[in-house]
Amino acid sequence: MSYGQQGGPPSQWDPWKPNSQQPWNGGADGQTPDWAALAEASETRNKRRKLLFIGGGALATVAIGTAVAVAVVSANGDSEASTTSSLPATADIPSQSATAPSFAPTSAPPPLDPKDFVSSKTKDTDPLGATILFPGTQLTMGETLYKKGATAETKKCASAAKGTLPKVLTANDCTLLMRVSYIKDGVAVTVGVAVFDTEAQATKAKTQADNSSVVASLSGKGIKPFCDGAICRTTTNSYGRYAYFTTAGFINGKDVTEKSTAVTSIGNDLAEFTFRQIRRRGEAQASAAAQEG
Repeated sequence: MSYGQQGGPPSQWDPWKPNSQQPWNGGADGQTPDWAALAEASETRNKRRKLLFIGGGALATVAIGTAVAVAVVSANGDSEASTTSSLPATADIPSQSATAPSFAPTSAPPPLDPKDFVSSKTKDTDPLGATILFPGTQLTMGETLYKKGATAETKKCASAAKGTLPKVLTANDCTLLMRVSYIKDGVAVTVGVAVFDTEAQATKAKTQADNSSVVASLSGKGIKPFCDGAICRTTTNSYGRYAYFTTAGFINGKDVTEKSTAVTSIGNDLAEFTFRQIRRRGEAQASAAAQEG
């Protein structure tokens, strides 16, 4: 008695099918197992397992990649949300069109130029005269003291000038000629200040004057006549609307030479003093105008 279907082909063993029979008979018939078939079946099983492992690994890799991608997107989303939430509301952000704050200027305006106030009669309005421009009874330049003599002033400028100076003063419309004399140790000097309406006229008068343009010496108040016929030293200059001249020499009538250093000193000192006095006049008027403004 045999088991199985009658007349049919022998059944094939499927290692993956439950309850399938091995391709050999029981030990009752005395046959030995088919070792070649067993080896082939074992090899087939190993290949299937490898394929399953490879497929499973690929799926796992895809799953991990997806998880990482989701994590990245989620992290970026959290970062963006955090950044946006930390910004102030639109109403709190200052507009670019907002007006910038203004500040009061801290720098003071430039000071007024004193020369402007002595360059034209329209600004040079303070009282003017020989005793105003040359006050006191003496003056000191450095360590040298000069005694003051007589003063004089005239609107007929040519009458107090000599040589070519009368013509120069008249041509440029001199309005006033002031004179003052100083003395020290037998050497005297007369300063003549010619006043014009404008700086241009004073500058032109200075340019036109030459070595023969002489302001007449002024004696009196302790100063004897000088430079009436002797050779004397003269200078010419201008500042603003004022042209000023000096005539210096010896009281005893001696001629002045290049070696007469005392004459040179008194002439230079009084010319410098005259310049300072005219400038001080401008400074005083500029200061007063600044305080009023």
